[in-house]
Amino acid sequence: MRRLNLGYFIKEGFSSIFSHGLMSFAAVCMIVACLIIMGSFSLLAINVDDMLKQLEEENEFLAFIDEDYTENQIRELMAQVRQLDNVGQVEYITREQAKADYLKGHESEGLYVNLPDEVLRDRLSIHVIDLERFSETVEAVKALPGVANHRAASEVAEGFVAVRNAVTALAMVLVAILAVVSLFIIANTIRLATFARREEIAIMKMCGATDGFVRWPFIVEGLILGLMGALVAFFLQWGVYVAVGSALVENGANALFSLMDFGLIWKRVLGIFMLSGAAIGAVGSGFAIRKFLQV
Repeated sequence: MRRLNLGYFIKEGFSSIFSHGLMSFAAVCMIVACLIIMGSFSLLAINVDDMLKQLEEENEFLAFIDEDYTENQIRELMAQVRQLDNVGQVEYITREQAKADYLKGHESEGLYVNLPDEVLRDRLSIHVIDLERFSETVEAVKALPGVANHRAASEVAEGFVAVRNAVTALAMVLVAILAVVSLFIIANTIRLATFARREEIAIMKMCGATDGFVRWPFIVEGLILGLMGALVAFFLQWGVYVAVGSALVENGANALFSLMDFGLIWKRVLGIFMLSGAAIGAVGSGFAIRKFLQV
């Protein structure tokens, strides 16, 4: 594309926006509404995924050590566990520590104060890296010599994975559907603005203008409208996000569900909004003008 044509397309795109102010405003409003809806679902999915990752980091299982094992054998066992794939942190807990930890939750139950240390076994607290391979890791630890028993909430781990996958899939489906709906709405909104210029387009075509020469100013116009809508949507989304986070804190609901700091994700959100807005505006304009090029 020659520099002269590019400058002409940009000039025509801006000129069209201001000469059809009402329809341009309507298109921007539609882009803002669509992006906020898509952004809200996406941010919900991001926060749910972050919350589940935090729960995953706290997830662990216990491997009880054979009572006949010496300290050297226990160190060797810990080294073997650390070498296993998908094993993160490994912590050794003596029977005395296990008893003290148990009594912290049963202070009022005097029956357990005199519980002999020998009743509780030495154990390893094992954190996994990938929760989806939780059961696989438990089986690998169980197979090691010196592991007498184990305690693992495999059902809880599988539940976390199922919830995360379901939320991610649902968010992707909803965002895809909303993107298609947004594209359709924007295309029809821009088509209404283009309808008033159908005679101008017909004259240009009869004068020998190519489809590309006629189409590009409209695509540039849609691109600019998309970027404008993306900026407005970003700041509105930011305000809504902060307001929802403050409401959760005021109502005490942040103990169950707390939102990530927007300062940690604003660059990613802005980038996605700008790309989505530009794509929706440009592609929507391309679809809208296609019918009027058939002269």
